Amino acid sequence: MLLPLPSVVLGEDPSPGNKLHQKRNIPCLGIFDCGSDGFLSLMNFELPENLIALGYHLRVKVCVIWQPPPRCQTYLSSPFHFYITYPKIDEIVKMASQGTENGEFSFPRTPTKGRNGLPKIQTHGKKEDQICHDDSAPPVKAQTIDELHSLQKKRSVPNTPIKGETQPAFNAVSEEERHKQQLESISASLASLTRETGPKVVKGDPDRKAETPRAQVTHQHRHVHAPTLSTSDSSLKFTHILYNLSPAELYEQAIKYEKGSFITSSGALATLSGAKTGRSPRDKRVVRDETTEDELWWGKGSPNIEMDEHTFLVNRERAVDYLCSLDKVYVNDQFLNWDPVHRIKVRIVSARAYHSLFMHNMCIRPTPEELEEFGTPDFTIYNAGMFPCNRYTHYMTSSTSIDLNLGRREMVILGTQYAGEMKKGLFGVMHYLMPKRQILSLHSGCNMGKDGDVALFFGLSGTGKTTLSTDHNRYLIGDDEHCWSENGVSNIEGGCYAKCIDLSKEKEPDIFNAIKFGTVMENVVFDEYTREVDYSDKSVTENTRAAYPIEYIPNAKIPCVGPHPKNVILLACDAFGVLPPVSKLNLAQTMYHFISGYTALVAGTEDGIKEPQATFSACFGAAFIMLHPTKYAAMLAEKMKKHGATGWLVNTGWSGGSYGSGKRIKLAYTRKIIDAIHSGSLLEAEYTKTEIFGLEIPTAIEGVPSEILDPANTWPDKKAHHETLTKLGGLFKKNFEVFLNYKIGPDGNLTDEILAAGPNF
Repeated sequence: MLLPLPSVVLGEDPSPGNKLHQKRNIPCLGIFDCGSDGFLSLMNFELPENLIALGYHLRVKVCVIWQPPPRCQTYLSSPFHFYITYPKIDEIVKMASQGTENGEFSFPRTPTKGRNGLPKIQTHGKKEDQICHDDSAPPVKAQTIDELHSLQKKRSVPNTPIKGETQPAFNAVSEEERHKQQLESISASLASLTRETGPKVVKGDPDRKAETPRAQVTHQHRHVHAPTLSTSDSSLKFTHILYNLSPAELYEQAIKYEKGSFITSSGALATLSGAKTGRSPRDKRVVRDETTEDELWWGKGSPNIEMDEHTFLVNRERAVDYLCSLDKVYVNDQFLNWDPVHRIKVRIVSARAYHSLFMHNMCIRPTPEELEEFGTPDFTIYNAGMFPCNRYTHYMTSSTSIDLNLGRREMVILGTQYAGEMKKGLFGVMHYLMPKRQILSLHSGCNMGKDGDVALFFGLSGTGKTTLSTDHNRYLIGDDEHCWSENGVSNIEGGCYAKCIDLSKEKEPDIFNAIKFGTVMENVVFDEYTREVDYSDKSVTENTRAAYPIEYIPNAKIPCVGPHPKNVILLACDAFGVLPPVSKLNLAQTMYHFISGYTALVAGTEDGIKEPQATFSACFGAAFIMLHPTKYAAMLAEKMKKHGATGWLVNTGWSGGSYGSGKRIKLAYTRKIIDAIHSGSLLEAEYTKTEIFGLEIPTAIEGVPSEILDPANTWPDKKAHHETLTKLGGLFKKNFEVFLNYKIGPDGNLTDEILAAGPNF
């Protein structure tokens, strides 16, 4: 209630169902509106003109009774009456009896007439100790609206939750000194190679000048001795650094400044990656120098396309100049590898909030303590993907170039905004750095049972790697990239990068539910009004993706580490229908099929007839490996032998015939096979050997029809089966020819063992 009431007259309420009302013999001063929360407000409140003409002035002291009522409304009954119905009438009566104590004006208890017969208003002094309800509070400590807004936000550092680990104490370094060191490090990262100083950097959004700190740093570049150049425009400006922003801050930046960014109905951020909706492997290059000349895999079959140091520096200078020309850039300092002994510090400098949020999700997020001691990064990405490379530059074949310099430990991105280039670029770096530490880097999924048994899942697209590695009865260590060290297995990433095409809650409930606030979605189509995503729509691309922190998966194991694997499962979707549903592999066979990286896809031909096409990808990730595949295979075999792991080849493809005549092996059967591998019961089964590939297949598995375990039994045409099996064996041999000249082991004997484990005619 808002006015002190000098007198109360009780009578019949004109509204049905209420027995009490108040009647005031006073002028109607306005319409009193009541909100659903029980507060009365004086909106459009004015004195009648005849009172103003008499010299009366009204000052209102708002007096509120807080009681959310079932009914609270006001209405006008006559020109000089108004009614207020309110359940707590006793409190109103009490206030009325106090007369003027709750306000600074009243009408007298015994009305006295003024001019024209109107009640005379009396004013009174305020008694401070007799207030109906004191809502007053000390004024805010702000002189401007910007200062008030700054009080609204409490800055903190986003981090990945670490369970069961104690964090180191803060260093005894002042906040000002730490801030200065941080900016010096970032300025050094952005330093031009042809100028002696880095850019002037300052933290904060340039559009929020009131929040921008005064500290400004210019890095003095001490490593390059170049002739002094004339001052450029870029050297006269400040580059604002948006450092390790939270997802909420990045949402604001993306929606405000990046066209095509929207919040979907689930809370995820939908954005566009520009003209490129996938990786550009033909535009990815690696600097070939004295070190990488002998270490990396070059030549036929290799994903490594060479470039020289000078060309890399030209592109680096172009990217750095572009980034420094912007008013603001995003900087992420994060980690790779959950094993704290072998983790890598990475810095990502980018021009888009989308890229910053993507890497925030995909890399491991540091704690405040870790960020304080971050220092100089081990590897830096310069993502200037919104700016093209110069096609006249040597080695350039398009306006896109993804350049990797392992000597400088830097990567430059020009001409593509597809965020997956950063993820896979860093994976390639780990494929180079980790083996140098005798750590095996793997393109695989990984989960762990409640008893601590770990399984690795390898497989190309369409083999069921994500589906089979995501098991509600097991903990998820990671879905894509891992390391196997002397300490066990560890996830390289801090998030997941899931395909969204045809996604449904029924098929992939964990992924579907992970698409919420904080998740960034690439190139999806959504309803213009409801913002609901149509996962079946391929209007932009079929390669729609979602990147989210791994803790969004309910059964994720945090930290993402585990003991040494017990089982190594190689998945193949064999559309030829000749590989058995499951085979037990010896070490040589595991190496052979690991190097081959086989699956068969169904592709349409010109005349409309569909037939299977064999696809091979070395180590189940040829696009990302840096060394020769046999090196990774030898390390895998060594670790499997040392820790007693068993290799398995699981076919999730066809049975009883090739695609078109046979049938896809039921997912339920495949899950039973995987369960038998996890439990160890499959090791105790009886086995027979197949022809040509020489694979050992079990004779019985609980829950799986025995007749499908041997493909030869499921084909009605035995001759057709043998011909198809021979054809596939030939494809394996042809694919393996590229690896024949590379000898590993003493006198090359290990290479011979691997070759012998392949198909024999």
